[in-house]
Amino acid sequence: MSTRKQQLEGFERLLTIMDELREQCPWDKKQTMQSLRHLTIEETYELGDAILENNLEEVKKELGDVLLHIVFYAKIGSETGDFDMADVCNDICEKLINRHPHIYGDVEVEDEEEVIRNWENIKLKEGKKSVLEGVPNGLPALVKANRVQDKVSGVGFDWEEPEQVFEKLQEELKEFKDEVKAGDVDKMESEFGDVMFSMVNYARFLDIDPENALERTNKKFIKRFQYLEGKAKELGKTLKEMTLAEMDIFWEEAKKL
Repeated sequence: MSTRKQQLEGFERLLTIMDELREQCPWDKKQTMQSLRHLTIEETYELGDAILENNLEEVKKELGDVLLHIVFYAKIGSETGDFDMADVCNDICEKLINRHPHIYGDVEVEDEEEVIRNWENIKLKEGKKSVLEGVPNGLPALVKANRVQDKVSGVGFDWEEPEQVFEKLQEELKEFKDEVKAGDVDKMESEFGDVMFSMVNYARFLDIDPENALERTNKKFIKRFQYLEGKAKELGKTLKEMTLAEMDIFWEEAKKL
């Protein structure tokens, strides 16, 4: 592995290249924070995919792409005189020191849960009006539900045992089923949301990341369906020409693979 000196040299090399690209490349010269935003989101999702696939070579590459974007934003910030890479690094360092008094101060903690509780209380002392302020509005709903529950749990608003959460989930499922029978679509949607929120909460108690879990299922389904499509093609058929029984045979084959 690289030494600390080599790591710093690598980072300085990236900063130098960013300076050169910003000065000389027509595309890089045109970019703004707004034009880079959607690309940054895309790169972050690609990093998430690589992590989920446990492809460490791809993780390394995608980390580089994300780091490039961070350096790019800092470069733009330096051009407007608002901040530069040193400000970005020092700000996060100060935040980490301030939020870890059990490491950099005289506070003692017993476990991870106490660290999280202290973290949320420190944020409120920093001027935040709500523990939920740190949850971005633009997060996908599933991720947002998980983050909201994590946040409120950090200040003690939580169930005590997983069984209680499971009972709540069963209660929400019954209410959803009742609305399905009644046929009111608006109420069905509301109750379905409650079921999903409870599912996310139960997953959290079991140390399951709901976003990762659902994405794993997405990937599994896609692979199996594409296997089915391939088999249909080998038979010279379209999926519409196959019966469900025929498709089920290949689906079971895909599951065994």
